[in-house]
Amino acid sequence: MTEPSQTQHLSIEDFDPAASSLSGSVDPAVMAELLSIRSSIDNFDATLVYLLAERFKATQRVGILKAKHQLPPGDPNREKAQIQRLRALAESANLDPAFAEKFLNFIISEVIHHHQAISESHSAVAATGVVPVVSLDGQGFVAQTDDGGTQTK
Repeated sequence: MTEPSQTQHLSIEDFDPAASSLSGSVDPAVMAELLSIRSSIDNFDATLVYLLAERFKATQRVGILKAKHQLPPGDPNREKAQIQRLRALAESANLDPAFAEKFLNFIISEVIHHHQAISESHSAVAATGVVPVVSLDGQGFVAQTDDGGTQTK
């Protein structure tokens, strides 16, 4: 599986829901059923992406709050409790609890990474008085100057 380059912008419209290396080599009725099931999977994947986006918006707010009050990026007791909770939820949903734990550990590590970056940014603001603002292209930061102008960072 190849990943898109950093500069390539993806579009939902570019997605071909019928893309398959099986086309032409499978009975058309089987292919139609396969594509129907895959359509449901595509909907689940889209929902997961949007749910993760909302989750990360909330964790960004947590990171800002932690940075303002000089709290550590991670909270091992909270993380342990969340993992236990997610494993129990996974069991009740007939999902492999080990998979659920791996998934949550990945998310937690990303959140902590974001919280560390927010904390470092907050510290830099406190030290310099320069407020970093996400650039319009979303690819970096610009520093807001005292006169309201910006300079690229």
